[in-house]
Amino acid sequence: MNHRCLTTLGGLISAMALLAPGLLTPRLLAPGLCRSPGQHKRGGSIRNIDRPANAGRKAGPAGRMDFRTITPLERPRELGDKASFTAEEAAAWEKDENRRQNRDLIDPETGGLNYPAGGVVPYNEFWYERGDKIVGSRRTSLIVDPPNGRLPPLTPDGKVKADARALAGRETQLGRPKADSWEDRPLQERCIMGLNAGPPMTPGAYNNNVQLSQTPETVVILTEMVHDARIVPMDGRPFLNIPQWKGESRGRWDGDTLVVETKNFKRETSLAGSSASTHLIERFTRTDANTLLYEFTVTDPTTWTRPWTAVVPMARSEDPIYEYACHEGNHALAGILAGARADEKAAEEAAKKGSK
Repeated sequence: MNHRCLTTLGGLISAMALLAPGLLTPRLLAPGLCRSPGQHKRGGSIRNIDRPANAGRKAGPAGRMDFRTITPLERPRELGDKASFTAEEAAAWEKDENRRQNRDLIDPETGGLNYPAGGVVPYNEFWYERGDKIVGSRRTSLIVDPPNGRLPPLTPDGKVKADARALAGRETQLGRPKADSWEDRPLQERCIMGLNAGPPMTPGAYNNNVQLSQTPETVVILTEMVHDARIVPMDGRPFLNIPQWKGESRGRWDGDTLVVETKNFKRETSLAGSSASTHLIERFTRTDANTLLYEFTVTDPTTWTRPWTAVVPMARSEDPIYEYACHEGNHALAGILAGARADEKAAEEAAKKGSK
């Protein structure tokens, strides 16, 4: 995994300056820091970020936010209908779950988490920066609808895709990746889409940080994962209906809540199993000076039999947004393709020897 170095972010900053003049502030330009994802665990300190008064701007969700948590997207099946923990249950579950997810305690021979027996555990615990606490409400899942806290049933097409994805994942873990072309590899592996960057944003292994900035005409959502800036027009312009990797977003205000609608995805989103048919509604509501409530509803009739909704609390953060030094065409991808060709050559040579 590459180290992440905070630089001037030249290309990104230039693009943002052109698309949203007046957006850039000194807090986006703190150069000279370099770190790896888990090298310096982030603190939980919070501070206010001043927002200049502007008659055309709502006092909305501007600032840097941290959305890490160990609360899972789906309620674990063994919890049944239990929607929330008591304080004692939460402490016990956190302890067990943190131990279960500790990569240093997983034996590759026996497997664990999403790693099959005999597979590879690619990174040790040093590299992880996931949350270690559940959300403040002590809910057992981020999903609030359906009421069971789990994703809706898959459609027949969604089931076929899920089975194919699971098979591909097992084959990759066992050293047999499908790699006839770079297009065979997942978008996250190609550094086109971030695992937790969204849309929608979901807590993940590391880089659970986002900066929201406002101008009178736009809101910019800059995620640390794959350092992607999503520019959301707020001026009522229509959708262009041009498919894009992160879809087309349009924003509006519902009272003091920022509502962002996104559709016209080029392919799947960062949500496993989703499709280009995804229609997303995100709602950002500041509940107090230090908390932003992020709620999103996913409608994808290709994959799920009904819409579903999740809620993720975000905490104000002092930490800067770091560049995530991952880009399409990176060295790892070339290595994957070269390794697959080497395996094919070795198999051909073994077949020739066997036929003699």
